[in-house]
Amino acid sequence: MRLLLVEDETELAVGLSAVLSKHGVVTDHTTHLRDARELTLQIEYDAILLDRRLPDGDGLTFIPQLRRSGIETPIIVLTARNEPLERVEGLDLGADDYLGKPFLAEELMARLRAVLRRPVKIAEPSISIGRMVIDPLNFNVTIDAISLDLPRRILSVLVTLAKRKNMTVRRSTLEAAVYNYEEEIQSNTLDAHISRLRKRLADANAGVTIHNIRGVGYLMKEE
Repeated sequence: MRLLLVEDETELAVGLSAVLSKHGVVTDHTTHLRDARELTLQIEYDAILLDRRLPDGDGLTFIPQLRRSGIETPIIVLTARNEPLERVEGLDLGADDYLGKPFLAEELMARLRAVLRRPVKIAEPSISIGRMVIDPLNFNVTIDAISLDLPRRILSVLVTLAKRKNMTVRRSTLEAAVYNYEEEIQSNTLDAHISRLRKRLADANAGVTIHNIRGVGYLMKEE
């Protein structure tokens, strides 16, 4: 899962990104609406977390702009402005949810799961390939009903490959699923993740193989 966080409180943004990372979420963070507009044109996000009081305007003004552009990405407004009429205003402008600060990380994750369960965003809640069942929303993997624990980045690689099973997935697509746009990626890092993932899947007899498509990326198939 990849989110865009539009928040100008640096300490909150850093802490929130760290919490989301533990749940397998890659977070791109920006403090300004102008940068958020540019990022949404370049990257397809699973959800947007949007503050209201930003240096270049009210975050709510961003929502109708996205909707007019045909971008239906779920948006959760995170703000200290949490009076009833302010919540009504945000929802009427097209926000999918409205969460007042301060909030518990567990509540935010529950609200994210709720907006992402809606049919417009997720038509297939789980992926079956080989002997694995993958829940991409909750980042759970089971093999014959036994949970397979994987590090967050390797799990992101697995989910991305499984969603496109029997298709070649470009390296750039895999890297975008694992890293945010600010992180520097070493040339062999993705290959190391793939190597570790192959070993874990083979040890667990998952019933899948990952093929290297030279110069392009990787492909996952059932055995």
